[in-house]
Amino acid sequence: MRKLSILFFLFTGYILNAQEPAIKIEKDTTASRAEKKESPFKTGFYPLGFFDIDLRYFVKYNNYEGIRLGIGGVTNDLLSDRFKIGGYIARGFKDRDFKFSIGGSLRLEKESKTWYNLYYTDDIREIGAFKFLTDDRVYSVFEPRLVNITQFYKYKTIQNNIQHEFTPKFLAEARLSHSSIKQIIGYRFLNNETEFRKYQLTEATASVRISPKTNFFTTEDGRVEYFDGFPKISAQITQGIKGVLGSDFDYTKFGLKLDYYIKRTNLSSTNILLEGDYAIGDVPLTHLFHAYPNAPTKDEILQRFSVAGRRSFETMYFGEFFSDKLATLQVKHSLRRFYFSEKFQPELVLISKHAIGSLDNREVHLGTGFNTLEQVYNEAGLELNKLFLGFGLSFAYRYGFYHKPDFEDNISFKFTFYLKV
Repeated sequence: MRKLSILFFLFTGYILNAQEPAIKIEKDTTASRAEKKESPFKTGFYPLGFFDIDLRYFVKYNNYEGIRLGIGGVTNDLLSDRFKIGGYIARGFKDRDFKFSIGGSLRLEKESKTWYNLYYTDDIREIGAFKFLTDDRVYSVFEPRLVNITQFYKYKTIQNNIQHEFTPKFLAEARLSHSSIKQIIGYRFLNNETEFRKYQLTEATASVRISPKTNFFTTEDGRVEYFDGFPKISAQITQGIKGVLGSDFDYTKFGLKLDYYIKRTNLSSTNILLEGDYAIGDVPLTHLFHAYPNAPTKDEILQRFSVAGRRSFETMYFGEFFSDKLATLQVKHSLRRFYFSEKFQPELVLISKHAIGSLDNREVHLGTGFNTLEQVYNEAGLELNKLFLGFGLSFAYRYGFYHKPDFEDNISFKFTFYLKV
């Protein structure tokens, strides 16, 4: 034991000395921003004449569709700066079903930053996922958490919305949509003594996002943030309207999110993500909240080895918890990168995540088993990123009230992927 302690302290001292000196601060020059501006791996679009191909749709994978191939994109200013036409088509090899979206956007005034959009979509979506309309468009070579998701539902939605940019740091969007929902799993929603497997939903949503101290540069494909010094605040309200276009349920959903990023001169950084979600009324499970679980429901650690997500709970199993009231806190502290050579500079990230929630009228959700989060869920871990070609390793441990009896069921061991282009 003594020898192990000596080796540990020697190794710790070595890696601390290997870190980049604090005076080596990379400056965000105009030239570097221009270089980022040209990369399709930053915007997620590859321009081809008057059409920008959306790189998100080429290849995906999940447990329901298997390999999913597709193509999509949107027209650009070479066709018109007053309107856009876009969409995608995709097919899963496992479910053998086509999904698609088609629609367009109209600039309401030539000099205005206000757009009207009308789209029709026929696709699948994860049960319990909640998204803020005004969140930035996030692109990755692949979506890390998507490969593990097990619970989806089918939807057909026609939606129209207005997007407006009051200032580059104050965005707003309003949406009116009508959806037809069909279950993939054996879920049924009991409402007024009637069991629903299929239902209609009409929703009105308003969303705002404020980033008072965030800087941007703008590409032809959209806005790209390059430094976050102060919080980004997102707020959203959704009203389900019964009786309009045959909608079956009345409900209200609220969401509030604080994303705070601190970057220090010694090249370390801390990211704090605090989110609260609240729903009242007759809300089916498909439209409730989860804490973004990312642990495959398999027995052994190595069977659960997969890819870690960006904002997910790595030790929380899919379908384990659902809530109509949910609060989550995630803190990530990144040390300055270890400098071994110009090509090998790994990054150590310390992580702490917590969630608490509740669910009223749990008995109305039939056909699938799950728990609620009345006690605090705790998870701690670390990531060692950028070991080779953007790949790294992730380790997380589940502790506290929801600690599992079998030790290995509380452990997550996965790889990470952060590609810097």
